[in-house]
Amino acid sequence: MARGPIDASLIAEQNRRQEKALTSDYEALGEQLARRKIDIDKIAKAVANFAVAVPSWGVGTGGTRFARFPGPGEPRNILDKLEDCAVINQLGRATPTVSLHIPWDKVKDFNALKQKAEKLGLGFDAMNSNTFQDSPGQKRSYKFGSLSHTDKAVRDQAIAHNIECIEIGEKLGSKALTVWIGDGANFPGQSNFTKAFERYLDSMKAVVKRLPADWRVFIEHKLYEPAFYSTVIQDWGTNYLAAQELGPKAFCLVDLGHHAPSVNIEMIVARLIQFRKLAGFHFNDSKYGDDDLDSGSINPFQLFLVFNELVDAAERKARGFKPAYMIDQSHNVTDPIESLITSAIEIVRAYAQALLVDRAALAAYQEKNDALMAPQTLKRAFTTDVGPILAKARADNGGAIDPIATYRASRYRSKIAAERPAKTGGGGGIV
Repeated sequence: MARGPIDASLIAEQNRRQEKALTSDYEALGEQLARRKIDIDKIAKAVANFAVAVPSWGVGTGGTRFARFPGPGEPRNILDKLEDCAVINQLGRATPTVSLHIPWDKVKDFNALKQKAEKLGLGFDAMNSNTFQDSPGQKRSYKFGSLSHTDKAVRDQAIAHNIECIEIGEKLGSKALTVWIGDGANFPGQSNFTKAFERYLDSMKAVVKRLPADWRVFIEHKLYEPAFYSTVIQDWGTNYLAAQELGPKAFCLVDLGHHAPSVNIEMIVARLIQFRKLAGFHFNDSKYGDDDLDSGSINPFQLFLVFNELVDAAERKARGFKPAYMIDQSHNVTDPIESLITSAIEIVRAYAQALLVDRAALAAYQEKNDALMAPQTLKRAFTTDVGPILAKARADNGGAIDPIATYRASRYRSKIAAERPAKTGGGGGIV
């Protein structure tokens, strides 16, 4: 049985009530897939081995620049965050690693933090630096930029912070550093585009130089916000140019909400795979901009199309293909634990659906320029209810057949609400 804060006997009891129905559903789906010459057990095994990291900051209540409404039982520190992350993994069995944000998650004893995580069955994913806001005790401000700031002293401070994140990550067993900067301009003429990019590259070269031999750096782009006229690393093209300039350890991270409206994200994914510069993903969903909504809640077909490219690359053994997966969302009106559980499920769902694509048939239709049957081949996989596969994979791994029902039956939220002091205040802020 999976380790975690939820009573294992409760998970077992909840599963017993649903095992018969799941067995029936799984067998029925297995028969259906067999007619398509698909081995359901093979798909279930692949699903069971899939993993996506959760963000430490994601288990707290999020907000917008207008307001933040604190929720009950919010984590007080990284130790509380790990407890909540352990619940997500214990029930969903797809999120065994946590991505930390420094300085938000900074502690005095990182060895003790690592031991705490291990006791909860968790490991650590990519480290995330923070030069998009000023931290208590920080000597110089990032109001007008960090790694691309006009003042070398500010740039050096930002470089030192990123190197500190690497050093912390080494203690925790991480193997990557994610760098997202808010550097940019709000008005025309405020910043010299070329010089700002040159300063960024020079700063990042100093960071990359400090990377251990087996580490990678993930460059994250974002179209706008906090800057609204221009952003130094604004799209995948600039991201790719930076990764090329910084060498073989630098890769491009794709956050699904950081693009212009209607951009073909799956094509961007394909291009980055082709030129061996795809770092991985920050999964979320959006309707208008960088909404940071739950993965698969708005456009599940787009999520499926992204995974269609990923599965295609994996099956043809694309050179340099080693994507890292993480959820990056803001939970403003839901229980963050529930949102992260369901988001992980939707990500795994898209992966499972992509595994069902008849690639031989799809390739044949593409070669014949059959504009009707090619997309129908994708739709057949997308519209297949893979829920029984996901549920069986969870149960076989010691998780819950119905994670949300089991979570609510555990009353975990009300229990931690009694232990953790309530946060007050409704000021603006993303986290």
